[in-house]
Amino acid sequence: MFFPHCASYTPMPELSRFYGIVIQMYFGDHSPPHFHALYAGRKAVVDIETLAFIEGQFPPRARGLVTEWAAIHQNDLREAFRKVEAMEMPAKIRPLD
Repeated sequence: MFFPHCASYTPMPELSRFYGIVIQMYFGDHSPPHFHALYAGRKAVVDIETLAFIEGQFPPRARGLVTEWAAIHQNDLREAFRKVEAMEMPAKIRPLD
């Protein structure tokens, strides 16, 4: 899946998967640091620093799960973004339990 705001159209490594939500990042992506979330045919882009949804809409429960997961793993997400920005493979991030 590709988001029109991203300049590169390269495959996105999957960082995590929980409760039907898939978290991904583009290789060589642009700032601000963010990740892509997929859920039930919907797409969203979430800012890593503010945890705000920059693009897309999720149902309230799924949005809450993504925000909760991202808050727990904010440092992991920062490191993952640094890696994909440098065209390196990021580590998997533990799903929400």
